[in-house]
Amino acid sequence: MKKIGIGLLGLLVAGIGHAALPQADFYIAPNGSDMGEGSASAPFATLERARDAVRILKKKKSGDIVVLVRGGTYQLDETVVFGLEDSGDENQTITYAAYPDEVPVFSSGREIKGWKKVTGKLPGLPKEAQGNIWAAPTSQRFLTLYDADGMLPRARSEKFAALAGSKSFEVRYPEGTMRDWPNVEDVEILVRPTRDWVMNVLPLASVDEKKGIAQTAVNATYGINKKGVWVENVLEELDEPGEWVLNTKEKRVYFWPRGKTPVVAPSLIELIRIEGNIDKEGPKDIPVRNLRFCGLTFKHGDRYTLEKGDAGTQHDWDMFDKANAMFRLRGAEHCAIEQCHFLYSGSTAIRVDLYGMHNEISGNHIEQMGGNGIFLCGYGPGTKDVNKNNLIYNNHIHHVSLIYWHSPGIFLCQSGDNRVANNLIHHTNYSGMILSGIVTRFFVKQNKRESSRSIRWHEVENVPKNPELADIRPYMHTRNNIIEYNEIHNVMQLMGDGNGIYIRGCGPGNVIRRNYIHHLVAETGKQSGIRTDGGQMDTLIAENVLYKCKSQGMTLKLNNRFENNIIADVIVPRGTYLKIVEGPSTGASNLRNIYYSTEEGCTFISEPGEGKGNVGEDSRGRVTARMKDVDSDDNIYFCKADKNIGKDLLKKLQRDGVDADSLAVDPMFVDPENGDFRFKPNSPALKLGIEPLDISEMGLVKGK
Repeated sequence: MKKIGIGLLGLLVAGIGHAALPQADFYIAPNGSDMGEGSASAPFATLERARDAVRILKKKKSGDIVVLVRGGTYQLDETVVFGLEDSGDENQTITYAAYPDEVPVFSSGREIKGWKKVTGKLPGLPKEAQGNIWAAPTSQRFLTLYDADGMLPRARSEKFAALAGSKSFEVRYPEGTMRDWPNVEDVEILVRPTRDWVMNVLPLASVDEKKGIAQTAVNATYGINKKGVWVENVLEELDEPGEWVLNTKEKRVYFWPRGKTPVVAPSLIELIRIEGNIDKEGPKDIPVRNLRFCGLTFKHGDRYTLEKGDAGTQHDWDMFDKANAMFRLRGAEHCAIEQCHFLYSGSTAIRVDLYGMHNEISGNHIEQMGGNGIFLCGYGPGTKDVNKNNLIYNNHIHHVSLIYWHSPGIFLCQSGDNRVANNLIHHTNYSGMILSGIVTRFFVKQNKRESSRSIRWHEVENVPKNPELADIRPYMHTRNNIIEYNEIHNVMQLMGDGNGIYIRGCGPGNVIRRNYIHHLVAETGKQSGIRTDGGQMDTLIAENVLYKCKSQGMTLKLNNRFENNIIADVIVPRGTYLKIVEGPSTGASNLRNIYYSTEEGCTFISEPGEGKGNVGEDSRGRVTARMKDVDSDDNIYFCKADKNIGKDLLKKLQRDGVDADSLAVDPMFVDPENGDFRFKPNSPALKLGIEPLDISEMGLVKGK
């Protein structure tokens, strides 16, 4: 498929010597008419009308087709769907692009009008809010609301701890924190279950004030406990400017303005969908092909809710085949989303579901999302492996996971052979990037939302009841991905036990290289720059720079390889540079890495202690990992504040039979205190064969 960029479109102009107009087959403008011919002088008014005109034109035109969209706002009341009839032919590209130097905006937001100041007292409204609240009628149900500055916060209570006896669907609450609201179906709770790596937003089903028990309409991922519960969308918590509450029984929205700009409510979660012919249970899908969307802006999307039939990914970080993105590709091949801007949505910006091959997502700016930035999600574990060979390149993703705190900037699940390169990810509430699939212990028949419900049992009938990793590896499709030249910083803003890049439950052959992960500095729980987790094997982590990450630099398990990386100034306390956790470590490597600290409270290598169970197992029954089993050599261990830390470690490692040629010397970086890890000419790292790393090559590529 030919690539038509916006720059090229700008050169497709009329003849020299008179008014230069970009040439296109059809035009769309906010002041156009769908009764017009779609020309520059008589443009269409809607994307749907242009799509339908293209369907007719492509029957008689064999070349590329271009639709240019003039600047302005286009109101969407229904999702615009592109199906098989909208595909470009084998050698034909159909492009929908912004008119040069103009900003077309597609929005599902409708302004709420009819605001009146509330003059009487509202029952339960906090004292500080009295006299500041406005109300407007609305028959619409929405879960997010926006003004000109972005997402408006919904009224939320202070955190409280669930009482003993609470379950995944039942909250036993302290007196005074919840009540049987007349519109209880509008009320939701945010919960931090028994783990630090997930949160849930759960609609309420009922509240029994006599028993002090609230029932949720959908289960939490894990048991609800004292880690934290918040109540949202009740008047009692509307106590700050910008907050709002929707009461669908009264058909009214209450709001404490934070400015004087219009307020808009979204009517859609999905704004655009590319939809192929999906045979979900069968072996073959037919994708939409050769569509490109360039330079468009998408705003004001609503958010999704958990439903009883959902099939969750690992830890329910998202759901399989869920309509929860502004732009969704569900059965797409050789399609592209380029240089678009996504902002102000309660869910994800872009997701590629089920069948998704040879698609390109590049040069986009994604911000202010309630969920993920970009999500590639194939079929659940089975023989159908058709989400692969996609390119995610040079996207700027920041301030995502605003509602679903566990959502990463980029998420790959059951998707392989992709290249994820030169993206900049920052300011997420959990991990920057996640690669996952299926963990062995979930590969059992059970009606559980997390992972198990996604398994395609009709394709994996020969898997034993208690499978080993080798039994399920053919169905772990997150394999052979190249994750390179990305920059990730200031992630892990709210949640704990997360990472810059995380990989677990994936197939073999994934490569994580030449990424710059730095300044994971938020006051949250433990985290790593890069982490391989339970059961993950055959991964290469090479030529990365991990700088000023809190708690841990690299967490290494099993046979994964760690080579030619720089870990500098892991933040203390804890301050562990390489943490090896789970064995057997046969095949694992620690080669040509530099461990550099300016502070003395550092631990360059951490090995687990022996457990209480069998010899050679840790306290959780896992095979103990040991450095003596790792291929470890040609490393540098240097603590500027206390040189004996590196020397003592090296003596211990050499007694264990590893690191024979490693050194405890200054690697001679150019300016490490300011993040310049290039080598000076006489650096001992060069003599050990350590390749220089230049962080200027990592992150966004300018001019692209």
